[in-house]
Amino acid sequence: MKLKIFKGCYYIFLILLILLFYTKDINLFGKRFYKNIKIIQKEEDILVLVNKNNKLTKSYVPTSLVKINTKYAHKEKYLRLEAKEAFERLSKNAYKNGMKIIAVSTYRSFDYQENLFKGYVKDFGKKYALQCSAKPGHSEHQTGLAVDVMGSNGDYNLFEEAKEFSWMRENAHKYGFILRYPKGKEKITGFKYEPWHYRYVGVYPATIMYQENLTLEEWKEKYG
Repeated sequence: MKLKIFKGCYYIFLILLILLFYTKDINLFGKRFYKNIKIIQKEEDILVLVNKNNKLTKSYVPTSLVKINTKYAHKEKYLRLEAKEAFERLSKNAYKNGMKIIAVSTYRSFDYQENLFKGYVKDFGKKYALQCSAKPGHSEHQTGLAVDVMGSNGDYNLFEEAKEFSWMRENAHKYGFILRYPKGKEKITGFKYEPWHYRYVGVYPATIMYQENLTLEEWKEKYG
């Protein structure tokens, strides 16, 4: 009788180990996105973490918003001074290497993001909207540190197919930018893969994130 109980426990334990092995990369309980939301206190921090659980205030407008040279931007686009200068250096050096990297979306106000999110919900449904667009206050674009880019193929949605994509992947960190929503990290960032979305964090943090394949969330957890 005791032997049967022992065998039963052994097999249950074995099954649990097998299940753990095959589901270790699966988020069984799901991320609690847009739950227990924290209002960001240090909104001007270059390394500010803005995501589905960390929210900027409605009134927040970044200081030192500066217009990007139109040679490197589609129409009038604004970034915070540090990010603007870094992006212009990036685009200038890319141009020297036969690349064309253009900013197509940069700073967005709280109200702009609110209308944008509502538009996504109306056109594509809430489920899709939550994957590809942030709710107002939860968008990095409001920080003035995020930039969506377009390559020489003229379509930011197809940036991954442009020759500039590989160059950006290998060089963006040298100017302080990271690919903010990489492939395979969707359960961490809460957003689908966006090869066109880059975030300024400074050269040193960007280099660490690039070398260790970390998202900003992972970098914050590991290095604070």
